[in-house]
Amino acid sequence: MPDESVKVAVRVRPFNQREKDRQAKLIIKMQGQMTTITNPETPNEEPKSFSFDYSYWSHDGFQEQSDGVLVPAGGSNYASQRRVFENLGQGVLDNAFEGYNCSLFAYGQTGSGKSYSMVGYGNNKGIVPITCDEMFKTMDKNTDPNKRFEVTFSMLEIYNEQVRDLLSKDNPKGGLNVRQNPKLGYFYVENLKRVPVGSYAEIEKRTDQGTASRTVASTNMNATSSRAHTVVTITFDQIIKNESGSETKKSSVMNLVDLAGSERADSTGATGDRLKEGANINKSLSALGNVISALADLSMGTKKKIMVPYRDSVLTKLLQNALGGNSKTIMIAALSPADINYDETLSTLRYADRAKKIKNKAVVNENPLDKLIRELKEENEKLKRAMESGGMVMQEGAGLSPEELEKMRKQMEEDIRAQLMANQAMLAENDQSWDDKLAEARTETEKIETGGADSKRKSKEPYLINLNEDPMLSGVICHFLKNSGETTVGRKDASPVPDICLSGLSIQKQHAVIFNNKGVIEIESVSGSGSKTKINGLPLTGRKALCHKDRILFGSNHMYVLMNPLKPETADSSLPKEITWEFAQKEIAQVKGFATGSAGLSKEQQIVQEQVLEILPMVSEVNAVSEELNKQKSFEVVLISAAAQEGGDITQSNASKVTVKMKNLLNGNTWLWERGKFITRRYLIQELYQKFLDGEDVSHIPKEQDPFWEPTEDVLIGTSNLFLQSLSYCLDFEDTLNISDYKGQEEGHVKVKLEPCDPKGKPIDEEAFVDDPRELLNKPYNFKLTIENANIHKSRFSKGILVKYSVKNNGKVEEVKTPTVKNTLTPTFNHSKVISIPKLKQENLDFFESGCITLSVYGIQEDTLPDPKLLKLNTRELREASLYQELRDVTINQELRQMENMENSQAHASGRRGTMFGNEIASDTSHLKTEVVLLQRKYERLQQKERRMQQICEEWSKKPAEEKQFEPFYRAVSAAANSTGTRLKTRVQMLNQMLKLQKTVALPSYKDKSSPVLQGQKYVRQMAMEKSSVIEEKEESQGDQDSFGSVDLAPYMNPGTEDSLNRSKGFTQNGKRTTLLSDINSKREVIKPARNAISEYSANKKAPTSNGKRPSSAENNKTESSACVLQ
Repeated sequence: MPDESVKVAVRVRPFNQREKDRQAKLIIKMQGQMTTITNPETPNEEPKSFSFDYSYWSHDGFQEQSDGVLVPAGGSNYASQRRVFENLGQGVLDNAFEGYNCSLFAYGQTGSGKSYSMVGYGNNKGIVPITCDEMFKTMDKNTDPNKRFEVTFSMLEIYNEQVRDLLSKDNPKGGLNVRQNPKLGYFYVENLKRVPVGSYAEIEKRTDQGTASRTVASTNMNATSSRAHTVVTITFDQIIKNESGSETKKSSVMNLVDLAGSERADSTGATGDRLKEGANINKSLSALGNVISALADLSMGTKKKIMVPYRDSVLTKLLQNALGGNSKTIMIAALSPADINYDETLSTLRYADRAKKIKNKAVVNENPLDKLIRELKEENEKLKRAMESGGMVMQEGAGLSPEELEKMRKQMEEDIRAQLMANQAMLAENDQSWDDKLAEARTETEKIETGGADSKRKSKEPYLINLNEDPMLSGVICHFLKNSGETTVGRKDASPVPDICLSGLSIQKQHAVIFNNKGVIEIESVSGSGSKTKINGLPLTGRKALCHKDRILFGSNHMYVLMNPLKPETADSSLPKEITWEFAQKEIAQVKGFATGSAGLSKEQQIVQEQVLEILPMVSEVNAVSEELNKQKSFEVVLISAAAQEGGDITQSNASKVTVKMKNLLNGNTWLWERGKFITRRYLIQELYQKFLDGEDVSHIPKEQDPFWEPTEDVLIGTSNLFLQSLSYCLDFEDTLNISDYKGQEEGHVKVKLEPCDPKGKPIDEEAFVDDPRELLNKPYNFKLTIENANIHKSRFSKGILVKYSVKNNGKVEEVKTPTVKNTLTPTFNHSKVISIPKLKQENLDFFESGCITLSVYGIQEDTLPDPKLLKLNTRELREASLYQELRDVTINQELRQMENMENSQAHASGRRGTMFGNEIASDTSHLKTEVVLLQRKYERLQQKERRMQQICEEWSKKPAEEKQFEPFYRAVSAAANSTGTRLKTRVQMLNQMLKLQKTVALPSYKDKSSPVLQGQKYVRQMAMEKSSVIEEKEESQGDQDSFGSVDLAPYMNPGTEDSLNRSKGFTQNGKRTTLLSDINSKREVIKPARNAISEYSANKKAPTSNGKRPSSAENNKTESSACVLQ
């Protein structure tokens, strides 16, 4: 038979709901066989055109019949499922009856409609089920008694280069082996289950079995179904008896392949990752692309000697016949119509255009049956002789070492043994009649549970139905709840075995209990199990009532919807008619603080939102693996604006980047991974976890092979934007700029200077000032950028600090960095750089006017030894401790923002305006921020004295009133408060202030010279005299009005665990600082007896200056609160 080209069809789907919400623009047009695509960024350009065998328009122009089947509306060119089958599937069927091998595979990015074309949805059956149905209808019409048919069905999945049999419960570790037939040369899957089927209903049932197996596996193994290839193989044999009584077998193998999502490997940005080569993401598709390119070159005759790389992946091995071999092959490429998917859709069109150039040479597979049996027996004898002689004899001097020769010999022996066993199995099958094999298979098929049998129960009983990111896998798993009583959820290794058995990440042996009381459903986590469950995106705490259509996430991956036909009215009226995986993930993202609305978003922002929704469940999964394997790492999604990126452009505010921050919970080191790098690592983390589940010891793998390990690298502390407007007028500019991190929080300051200069860096005369920047055009221009020093807030960056920036110097972009200054938080750089512009142009002036130079401040990280106490904590406990610290930092930052707002409002009221060259407001705010950060550091040092102060306060509170001596108590407290050896003297300042008041005001109310208050006064004077030499007194200084107001004494006053637990809740529940402040204020009541002496004394001293009135307690409380707020 002459060579025949691969037939290629493309099909465009309708907009999905997300694209409709975003008002996506259509970029695909079809006319006959021609498909055109328009670049949304350059709509005036000529669209790119491609020609295929079939171009199917399924975007619009359809109407839905009463049975749910979509058909063309009047006069439209809508391509229905039936039309696609008639063009493609019917050809596959006809070729199968003629004895040709056939292959049909669907290609396209995730969500483009591959599975819809191949399998279909609901009553809109796809090519595969229609082809199978029509095949059996044609067989039933056969009236020839000398012709009989035998059909076998198999279904496998290729994920991470491993083959899983979807019709078998027992899959070996590492998947099934793929071997090559030494005689025929084709590859096959060893021990793959091939099930005899006698009707379309049996195929449908087996397909449901395989789909359910895919769903369970993808959830338990955390495998992403969009990264898996599904291969359905139907072997169709026609045995024909001739007049002489001998039989001839005409055999056809139909491969129906649903390929993984074709997201381009380079679009994920996983460049530079040390472990990129070890990841198998896209390996099969990349290998398939290479095979198609090589075959296209061969078919076109552009290259004569080409080695087609079939062996590069499992997928290409199994598709060797379909591509460039003995097969009639059809490819259907699924297209996404939205402008946001332009790059991926164009890539798919080019892929399909390349594939249509491949030519195959198909032949009819027809041989006498006895000849086939005889050849099998002869081949077996040859294989046995080869085994007895030790395999194939290797020629000496082949350039192989004895060890390599021995390894090759063993591999050959193994392949021969496997082929021998396969041949013997085929001979054994011939010994058993087809009717007996079909009867056995039917018995097994009848035992498979299907959803159809449960349809009646679903209308009467509450149940859980699964959600999956692949719509074809949603609604596959159903768990009915007990009619009354408790339904337990957990792992199958629990005792007793739970009613609903789950496995995978973060699933505990006893995970949760669901209660059903006459249709009233409630759920509760098992006490003490540490299980993770979310209801409608919120963590489950305590016992909670469940409503119809509530979303439940068990662990990290098991997402279910509760369907309660007994109480349908309890469903939220705002819920969509059908709950999808995407809806549930959006809900979780909203709870975490990410916006999911699409109104008014640009294309770039839509892409970012897509990426966030995609990556959030991955981050949760990786955090769960880190906890289970105790890797002491945590991960979180980080959005970085263009201005906050290294070398970012503040004018491109929409170009945010999705990254993932990995944090070492032992020493605080952090890394920012780009999205692509994280996806690659997540893939490798899945592999590692699968090895752990398979029983391998993964705790001692080399760190270079550990996807959780990363060598230390410089960490971006923050960025500062240096505006250049002064250069337009030849003016100097000197300022202290804020350093802000990706969250916009201040991390420090950097002092910089800009000055016009000559080419050698010498400042120019003041007379060079110009009124009109255009006077500088077409002249050489030089300026000098000086980075003098910096001040960084966080002590963990003291190991080393440097600044990086990029400038255009002499027409070339130049990356510049300052020297690294180590062992200080106040580095002095004294770095200067002269930037020269040979001829100043208008674009340079525009950049001076609106652009900036972004200074990226980096900190050196070292792999330091952690605190020994932290080594005793597991990953979950470390994460909680880290969260506690972060929440405390948030409290400080909230107060910092309040101070900014207050100052800004005051500045506005007084009519002050910030200027470009002297922003006093910014300077004052920066000063206040610095003071707040210093107070935070002081607070942290005060925590070191907790135990001593606890002891003092306890002793004072327990003494009888007659034994409470003020002077010893006050001396002990003051000594503890001031024993830091640092500049922390706020309490002594208060004492000095009290001393000043004492010098000018007489005591009006205390006559008894021996009173504890006056004894305290004497001690205060003595102590103030000792300390006054080291304190700079300010006339208007307010100081700390309450010595204890700036110290968190809550832990000191109550050694019980219950109170400590409540205080911890104040931090962890939504990060509300009000709970913490309330807790602190209530604890102050315990030490009132000690504090009142000081407060009352101070109040009496102030009395004459306020018309003899004592300050109110409200005023005192206000002072105390303000002191606490700063903490």
